[in-house]
Amino acid sequence: MKFTRNIAIALAALAFGAVPAVAIGQGKSSSAPGHNKTATSTTTTSTTSTTPTSAFGKYCQSESKKHVSGMKGTPFSECVVALAQAATHANMSASAACKSLSKKHVSGMKGTPFSNCVTAAAKLRASS
Repeated sequence: MKFTRNIAIALAALAFGAVPAVAIGQGKSSSAPGHNKTATSTTTTSTTSTTPTSAFGKYCQSESKKHVSGMKGTPFSECVVALAQAATHANMSASAACKSLSKKHVSGMKGTPFSNCVTAAAKLRASS
C-alpha cells in the first residue's frame, strides 16, 4: 500500500512539473497575468516604429510646467497630450489637436500655450 501511494505522489509531482514546462513551450509564462514576455516585446517594437513618445516633451519644452488653478493640467502636459494625438491621427490638423490649450498670454512666456503647441506640432510633423 505504501508503494502504491509513493508512486501516486511521484506521478502527481511529475504532472505538476510538466504543466509549467508545456506552458512555457507554447510561449506562455507561469508568471503573473499581464506579464507575457512575447506580448511586451511586440508592443515595444510597434511603439518604436512610430514617433517616439519621449520626443513630445522635447517639442513642448517652451511650455510652462507650473500648474494653473482651474486647469486640468499644466500647459506642458496638455501640449504633450495634444502632440500624441496629432502623431497618432495623421489627418488631424495642428490647431485641432491643440484646441484644448489656452489662448491667453502667460506673463514671462513667449506666445500662448496654444501657439506654442501648434508650433511644436508643426516641428513634429516636419521631423517625421
